Amino acid sequence: MATKQFKNDKVEYYKKQFENAKVAVVADYRGLTVEEITELRRELQKTDADLTVTKNTLCKVATQGTAFEPIAELMAGPTAIAFGYGDEVAAAKVLAKFIKENKKGEITGAVLEGKVLNADEAKKLASMPSKEELYAKILGSINSPASGLVYGINGVMSALVRAIDAVREQKAAQ
Repeated sequence: MATKQFKNDKVEYYKKQFENAKVAVVADYRGLTVEEITELRRELQKTDADLTVTKNTLCKVATQGTAFEPIAELMAGPTAIAFGYGDEVAAAKVLAKFIKENKKGEITGAVLEGKVLNADEAKKLASMPSKEELYAKILGSINSPASGLVYGINGVMSALVRAIDAVREQKAAQ
């Protein structure tokens, strides 16, 4: 049986994770082996995220008074939480991809900015583009008109040079 000190340490650990997280994606991890959970943790850590297999009652205590308090309604049965510390979408993306590839586990919901997302909404979150992808699209949109202008001017200049060269060749042939 866990001691009171152990439980207090776990609650503090969970509190720190919730304080630093931007998003918490809740999953039922039934069917996953320890090796698969370790592999999932490694994949999440590459995207500034982490996975914690939680003790539901202690986790509920840790979220009291935080923006993640509504997560309590998602916690039933074996629960693992993917905490996203950087990009809000990255943790959900990695978790959804892992579950799809292994056909084990299930996303049960998420909490983002104090709002509870059901399983379908959490999966939609996973399908959204990341910040880097959005930045690339925006830069491409900004760069596109300038590139078009450069190519247009370059095309006119090339046509002018070819026309002058054709006139020069014609006069040389006379």
